[in-house]
Amino acid sequence: MIAYVNGKLAAANPTGVVVDCGGIGYAVTIPVSSYDKLPAVGNDVKLLTYHHVNAQDGTQQLFGFATAAERDMFLLLISIAGIGPKLACNILSSASVTALRAAIAAGDTKTLSSLRGIGKKTADRLIVELRDKVGEPTAAPATPSSPHVADAALALVSLGYKQSDATRAAAAAAEKLGHEAPIEELVRVALRSV
Repeated sequence: MIAYVNGKLAAANPTGVVVDCGGIGYAVTIPVSSYDKLPAVGNDVKLLTYHHVNAQDGTQQLFGFATAAERDMFLLLISIAGIGPKLACNILSSASVTALRAAIAAGDTKTLSSLRGIGKKTADRLIVELRDKVGEPTAAPATPSSPHVADAALALVSLGYKQSDATRAAAAAAEKLGHEAPIEELVRVALRSV
């Protein structure tokens, strides 16, 4: 098992990086939350990892995290039946660890089911299986209130904005235009405020 990679950041985008470790480039899939914490390309970086091997076809994928809290939440998420590593990474890209913990602990099905790839049944299963493992509810930063807002925030992140700023701007745009406004309109309005 590969516990972490430590080397030079050779390339980075919101969903993946390449880390040069002694002349070998490791492609690592990351959540957007980790992208916000990366140094500039060419600098040293250390990512905690989860090495996934697909039992059906033998393919391998490396998932990386900037913090132990992100990796711990990822491991909790993939322990739930029906949530694989890619979906867990998407969930971490849609909401912070603090927001996820708060939603699970509070039994907030509405917030959880608004995250990309999570329906009501999966949200209920997350609450039932993880509530005791995440602790007491705490105050949390706002999570996107609809899939359109979450997609608009991800679009802003892909343009280079920090996740927290992108989420805030997309939510503000949704307040002006409505939560079901087209993603392109939400991004256009949000760009004026970031």
